[in-house]
Amino acid sequence: MSGGDKKAELTALQAALAAEHAAVYGYGVVGGRVDDRRRTEAKAAYDAHRARRDALAREVRDLGGRPVAASAAYALPFAVRGPADAVRLAARLEEGVAGVYADLVRSSTGARRASAAAALREAAVRAVGWSGRSVAFPGLAERAGEGTGTGTGTGAAGPADTSGAAPSGSASAGR
Repeated sequence: MSGGDKKAELTALQAALAAEHAAVYGYGVVGGRVDDRRRTEAKAAYDAHRARRDALAREVRDLGGRPVAASAAYALPFAVRGPADAVRLAARLEEGVAGVYADLVRSSTGARRASAAAALREAAVRAVGWSGRSVAFPGLAERAGEGTGTGTGTGAAGPADTSGAAPSGSASAGR
């Protein structure tokens, strides 16, 4: 792998890590607002995102990078006032995570690419579970104006833009 390829891969790993940080935060909100019937599903997703986040941090270090830190809080894309909003946020989080994993699939090879593809698939399945709808190519910009996550594809949205939670300096964002 050339230096440029390694840099692109590290950039995509960092974007995936940032999206996982945002997803962990977002699922904290989802878990607090979702109804009892879906709470187990929210907890499983929260745990899955924490595990992916931790694995990505190790991979960034393995490539010689310093893992991007989580923000203290993230601005939510809309107010989450009840169970229906929580379900909508969970779907949005998963769609955003799928976008950054699509970029990581494109930027990586071998075992890392297979892992990114598995993460993309898992996020897409969870998004369908939350939203009740699917798309032909999860994680890709299928609708006009949507980015894939890291700005390396069409539409230059950052990972926070597509994950549904943007970094904020306020510790009370979305609460």
